[in-house]
Amino acid sequence: MAMSMSMSMSSPSVQVQMHVAVPFHFEKCQSMSQLKQYHSQIIRLGLSSHNHLIPPLVNFCARANTSDALTYALKLFDSIPQPDDFLYNTIIKGFLHSQLLPTNFILLFYSHMLQNSVLPNNFTFPSLLRACRKIQHGKQIHAHLFKFGFGAHSVSLNSLIHMYVTFQALEEARRVFYTIPHPDSVSWTSLISGYSKWGLIDEAFTIFQLMPQKDSASWNAMMAAYVQTNRFHEAFALFDRMKAENNNVLDKFVAATMLSACTGLGALNQGKWIHEYIERNGIELDSKLATAIVDMYCKCGCLEKALQVFHSLPLPCRGTSSWNCMIGGLAMHGNGEAAIQLFKEMERQMEARKLIDEMPLTPDVTVLGTLLGACKKYRNIELGEEIGRRVIELEPNNSGRYVLLANLYANAGKWEGVAKVRKLMDDRGVKKAPGFSMIELQGTVHEFIAGERNHPQAKELHAKVYEMLEHLKSVGYVADTIGALHGHDLDEEEGVNPLYFHSEKLAIAFGLLRTKPGETLRVFKNLRICEDCHHACKLISTVFDREIIVRDRTRFHRFKMGQCSCQDYW
Repeated sequence: MAMSMSMSMSSPSVQVQMHVAVPFHFEKCQSMSQLKQYHSQIIRLGLSSHNHLIPPLVNFCARANTSDALTYALKLFDSIPQPDDFLYNTIIKGFLHSQLLPTNFILLFYSHMLQNSVLPNNFTFPSLLRACRKIQHGKQIHAHLFKFGFGAHSVSLNSLIHMYVTFQALEEARRVFYTIPHPDSVSWTSLISGYSKWGLIDEAFTIFQLMPQKDSASWNAMMAAYVQTNRFHEAFALFDRMKAENNNVLDKFVAATMLSACTGLGALNQGKWIHEYIERNGIELDSKLATAIVDMYCKCGCLEKALQVFHSLPLPCRGTSSWNCMIGGLAMHGNGEAAIQLFKEMERQMEARKLIDEMPLTPDVTVLGTLLGACKKYRNIELGEEIGRRVIELEPNNSGRYVLLANLYANAGKWEGVAKVRKLMDDRGVKKAPGFSMIELQGTVHEFIAGERNHPQAKELHAKVYEMLEHLKSVGYVADTIGALHGHDLDEEEGVNPLYFHSEKLAIAFGLLRTKPGETLRVFKNLRICEDCHHACKLISTVFDREIIVRDRTRFHRFKMGQCSCQDYW
């Protein structure tokens, strides 16, 4: 019995099943270095020739959009002794997506597939047809499609129609269409869009009329054809007909098309009706639809409404086109200064989003901390929350990361958010680091902690702090009391007065006491400089005509003539 069990467990098929069940967690892979680690595990388990484990790795490499990753994908492919149709299709589709290799390479790879006696299947031809950059290649694939028995496969035939209309071979597209026993909506819409693309609007309408059952996509394709050729009245007539014939009146694509028609005609009331319909029926907003709404109001003379809609848009809906549309609308209405200010705001917000979403590698905590500070400054709570959570995930034991997020909430008056952050710190046992600053004078380093009262010159030092702040008040300094009133228990530097006696203020005051006018003050701080101290340092540099260099936890700040080298992003 024991021998039988041993033999059963050593069976190759059982071993493969056990190995395949190993939790590789490949779906968590975010970089090529991680992928290579997973690949090494597969090799160690003796599964490097397993056809079902390699394709996901190949697909990831192809989608990484770098030449090194594509090279690695080919090496992975070469490691399979007998690649099947699934693996070939993965390579073809992945490389098509990457767009880093000539499309001829994909066709050559298909030839390699045939030479190795691997037959294509119904997933092969749609990708191959999208890869064709010459109609001659498309015709060859067309022949192969029928040769291998896929002449009735609707998805492949629809891809074939799309290929022909792309090359303006409309008659060929039409002949393919007539070979389909039961053309679906994609078949009809592809043909309608193809004729429209090349300016044959009336011919497209004739095809549209023949369509037995029209869905939202086909209605939209025909209306879009009219809008794109400035035939707005015909678009509206078709829109009214659609409302009469179709119970499902609008989706986000039809709405965007018809809002463009309203813009073209200045049809404000129609535009308002569509906008109200969108809100009333909870139609999903995306960047294109949001832009269409803003553009309609701008160009129909309702600038205030356009601004109201724009500022109410969720952040993901504010694509570059939405910003450009609103900026152009302001300029169009003679509000050039407001347009410039909005442009500057766009630069700030779009840079932050681009840095996070488009970085090839995961941004490090310093970059994210800087962006979180910018979100606090410009009160971008939605983006700030997203960044704050990621910063805390990267450094869960760093109290300063929690403080940044708490201050973001406090600055926006969201005290429930502050409470949640504090609770999270307590639950994780995260303790606040004591703040201290150091200044070097004549070769001696002097250290100050927040709320310093044990310094030998404490009385003289405190008097200098009050004198310094009184000078600042004369030029407009007002302490940032939000943290003192509501979030003091989350301030990184605690003391009798968390604003007046932060450690860098003490160090700078001591420097003013012990140095000559005009000398540069250099301060080292173990924590991130707070907003109040940052503002105070800018004013001190002006009032006392001093250059002050503060190195905090993340960067150098050079304060001179009321400005900081960080340009208020830190």
